[in-house]
Amino acid sequence: MKENNELLRIEGLTKVFSLGSVFSRIRIVAVNNVSFGINSPEIFTLAGESGSGKTTVARIILGFIEPTRGSIFYRGNKITNLKDIEARSLFRKEVQAIFQNPFETFNPLRKVNEYLYETCWNFNVSRNRNEIDGIIDEALKAVGLSLEEVRDKYPGEFSGGQLQRISVARALITKPQLLIADEPVSMVDASLRMSIINLFKELKEKNNVSVIYITHDLATAYYVSERIAIMFRGEIVETGPVEKVLMEPKHPYTMLLKESIPEPDPKMKWQESIRLTASEEEEYLRKGCKFAGRCPYVMDICRKEAPGDTVVDGVVVKCYLYASKSEKTIA
Repeated sequence: MKENNELLRIEGLTKVFSLGSVFSRIRIVAVNNVSFGINSPEIFTLAGESGSGKTTVARIILGFIEPTRGSIFYRGNKITNLKDIEARSLFRKEVQAIFQNPFETFNPLRKVNEYLYETCWNFNVSRNRNEIDGIIDEALKAVGLSLEEVRDKYPGEFSGGQLQRISVARALITKPQLLIADEPVSMVDASLRMSIINLFKELKEKNNVSVIYITHDLATAYYVSERIAIMFRGEIVETGPVEKVLMEPKHPYTMLLKESIPEPDPKMKWQESIRLTASEEEEYLRKGCKFAGRCPYVMDICRKEAPGDTVVDGVVVKCYLYASKSEKTIA
């Protein structure tokens, strides 16, 4: 049932890419029938290894990629139906992105503060220069910087961590309701990593900002999220409260992800790795369950038919292991 405080809803999102030449074209389903909702306020994580489809989902929401099928609703309104200029402008103002690599966000030949002023002007935050200075300075102070520290400086004069904090500040200028953060801490050191993660929590608690946190780092996901969706080869294989999904994983892929996290013991070296038993292309093209080639519990039916979603102990899992004892089967 749809909740009254739902901010964003994704329904049946699918993206198909065609690879290869005209005569040997392969259709890769990068995102397959993905559905989830984001409440206001909430921090929701999309997690999974590289190639799982997390970033493709984010880019579709942001309008960078056109979906093959599916619908996206923001505040109950279908995004593709936002023909009104004011409605489109409001969506772009209230939904802001933070990307993985800050060095790709900023042109090395352009001063960083120009991006901040441009954001104010483009979204009509203010036309008064003194007021704009105050808005930018407030956003920068929220991430531990100030306008004086960044004024007239180029990206090369900052560390990667500083640039990422400036990226977050740029997103905060428009007073967003939803941040889509794609691996936002993967390129910053450990000391800054938690400061950015804590900033997300603070924005949620004090400003009612929701966050879609996209990561492969289950430790930060567990710390910051309320709910989590685990993606594998374009599909959500398990979703639910973060404590249940990560502490009591049900899908074999989620179990594998959890086991791959190193123990916090400096005397022990992390030698575990997630090893592929089939190529990525084979997994994308495989009939039935995409994880069948790696799964230790694989059954004959797994190789023939894709499992549906079933609810077990408040968690939605896409796996035949639970089909007979599920509380509910989702069509």
